[in-house]
Amino acid sequence: MSRFEVLILGNSSATPMYGRHPTSQVLNFNEQLFLIDCGEGTQMQLFRYGIRSTKINHIFISHLHGDHYLGLVGLLSSQHLVGRQADLHLYGPAPLKEILDLQFKHSDTRLRYALIFHPTNESQAELILDTPMLRVTSFPLRHRIACTGFRFDEGKRAASLKADAIERLQIPTAYLKLLKKGIDYVAKDGTVFPASELTTPPPPARSYAYCSDTVLSPDYLPYIADVDLLYHESTFMHDMVDRAKETFHTTSLEAGEVAKTMGAKKLLLGHYSARYKDLQPLLQESRTVFSNTELSEEGKWFLV
Repeated sequence: MSRFEVLILGNSSATPMYGRHPTSQVLNFNEQLFLIDCGEGTQMQLFRYGIRSTKINHIFISHLHGDHYLGLVGLLSSQHLVGRQADLHLYGPAPLKEILDLQFKHSDTRLRYALIFHPTNESQAELILDTPMLRVTSFPLRHRIACTGFRFDEGKRAASLKADAIERLQIPTAYLKLLKKGIDYVAKDGTVFPASELTTPPPPARSYAYCSDTVLSPDYLPYIADVDLLYHESTFMHDMVDRAKETFHTTSLEAGEVAKTMGAKKLLLGHYSARYKDLQPLLQESRTVFSNTELSEEGKWFLV
């Protein structure tokens, strides 16, 4: 079965609090692992939840506030120490490279693997990873410093074979992949077996959008339209909307409104302020405008 799911490693804003860790997530797309943000303690959370960090080949950093990247140097260093050799692609604000270079310079760390840095664009959306099965787009958010969100779009999925028909007509195994791609099977006697009659239509492609720290703004909304699963920061409840605007954050009510307006199928809240020990009020507030809302919970997988 095709996998597309997100594991929450951390969901706290600013500091660790009430057992919650700073922001970090793992996206599993058909056993390819992608790390989204890397707050303090991320590598320990990976270990805690049984994720092999050496399987992560792409890391996306939204911005340079510490609760979103201070775990990165430790993770990259550990990859070096355990003998990683595979290339590691890192996407983030341009100054991140300077920070890493300085850290590695003064610790005399010489990575034994290639760390390939891709600066993100704080001014406009860009396609930053493009494969036949998955495309990743960065898009600007509105925060106190340069910050981007990320959208993961699955490529066109393959059709499913009608097993009974395949067996009855004795279609050779070598042609099955072609049938899934919509290519008709032509038998030796010239008989054409249309792919449309031997397969069922593929399910719709899936998508996941990650909206890190941002004040509510119409500017980024087009980039998350009709997404299947939307993660949107919800630092405060709406009675603190003035504080949210002052700190360039969003309320749980506003996150629900964004999900409803942009046609998201499901909403995940996160980036909770340390003032909230009980998160149920944030969930209830968001559900007043968007019922299919859930709290991002550490150690829990969410299907896209």
